[in-house]
Amino acid sequence: MADGSSVLETLASYVRGEGGRVTMTRALLEGDVDYLVVGAGAMGMAFTDALLDHAEVSVALVDRRHSVGGHWLDAYPFVRLHQASAFYGVASTLLGGGRVQPRGPEAGLHERASVSEICTYYERVLADRMVSGKVEVFSSCEYTGDRQVVSRISGRRFEVPGSCRIVDARYLAPDIPSTTLPPFEVADGARVVPVNDLVAVTEAPSQYVLVGSGKTATDACVWLLGNGVDPDAICWVRPRDPWMLNRAVVQPDPAIFLGMVADTMEAAAAAASLEDLFLRLEEAGVMVRIDASTTPTMAKTPTLATWELELLRSVENVVRRGHVRRVEPGRITLEEGVVDVARDALVVHCAASGLRYPPSVPIWGESAITLQPIRSGFPCLGAALAGYVEATRVDDAEKNRLCPPTPYPSTLADWAHMNVLGARATRAFGAEPDIQAWVAGVALNPARIPAAHSGTRRMDAVLERLQTHSGPGLNRLAELSGRSPASTA
Repeated sequence: MADGSSVLETLASYVRGEGGRVTMTRALLEGDVDYLVVGAGAMGMAFTDALLDHAEVSVALVDRRHSVGGHWLDAYPFVRLHQASAFYGVASTLLGGGRVQPRGPEAGLHERASVSEICTYYERVLADRMVSGKVEVFSSCEYTGDRQVVSRISGRRFEVPGSCRIVDARYLAPDIPSTTLPPFEVADGARVVPVNDLVAVTEAPSQYVLVGSGKTATDACVWLLGNGVDPDAICWVRPRDPWMLNRAVVQPDPAIFLGMVADTMEAAAAAASLEDLFLRLEEAGVMVRIDASTTPTMAKTPTLATWELELLRSVENVVRRGHVRRVEPGRITLEEGVVDVARDALVVHCAASGLRYPPSVPIWGESAITLQPIRSGFPCLGAALAGYVEATRVDDAEKNRLCPPTPYPSTLADWAHMNVLGARATRAFGAEPDIQAWVAGVALNPARIPAAHSGTRRMDAVLERLQTHSGPGLNRLAELSGRSPASTA
């Protein structure tokens, strides 16, 4: 792998020909590129990496941003992965060192990469891939949907050969505050900033107003509190309360992760309702909620550590009156009323939709390969798996049978539905010996069991529990979701 100081030089050497003439367009113009991957973020990179490892093909990556890394290039500077680094990135290259944190509030948990580490990682992965001559990058370009690529810088258009297969890695691209206008009206004189701009504050307001219910808002709250802001100086507008996964049970240790799955299946089998299911998961240490007096209705389920939970609970000024409609100096109008805030309050926009929820479509379609998660909640694994299957299978119908998409969740019912579909997908691709062997060796797969863990008394006990509870648990999850037949066979 190229070291950090030579990443840009390595990239530059592949986009310049004799006399410094830009030659990145060669493959498309000559018609010898096999795949056009639209979107060089996490899913596009994971697909491309696995495809190139298992097939002799060429790939053109197109992205409207200036480099690879997707939305991480626009993320707020204090963001970290909410999951272990090992579960993120591409199959060929471990993100981070697979280290357990030795100290701090998450001592004993696996490392989580910062935004700068993630962006550097993707640059290095790209530099390594470009050495093969099988990848070309079209940065600051748009794919217009009619087999044309347009440069946002020069305006030049490039035709995509008819033989080139299109891969849509943008279908589920998230909406984030830095690139999305606030979903409410802002009156003259009101101070509203995207979460990214918190780090640029030079004069402290008397009050911060956080608008949003999800991971971005929790990150912003934790960052403010960690920088000495008094909890009483924070007003948190939270239209929905979220259920979140306890980070301690989503770890690259199969006994821990599969133990969590076994707990989930056991809780599901006994649950009288969706609300009862999540309360049982809370009691089992799988789920957490910020306010124990409020039953959450949102279940996008990012992970949260207990130290973060304690900080978040210190903020008592929580507004639950629906979504914000208008912000003006000293006042916020919501769906269900008006609240007074400080006239100098800084309103922090954390209210972008984040995850997107378009309808699930077959991954292998007539016009494009549309990347979506396959195993529940792990998009990088799903994209890498799609790349492996694309490289090793011929028939698109067979590929779709092996890799049905699993949608992201928003509600409690969505979460139950996601787990049912994810289990069915795992059963489908896991029945293929070569796919099962590949998945078992990929760090992106949270359920893999490395040789060091196989056959241990601890692991055998977890697998026995999993076998006992999976059938009844999945059947009950299907019933609770309200959208799937009771049988998961």
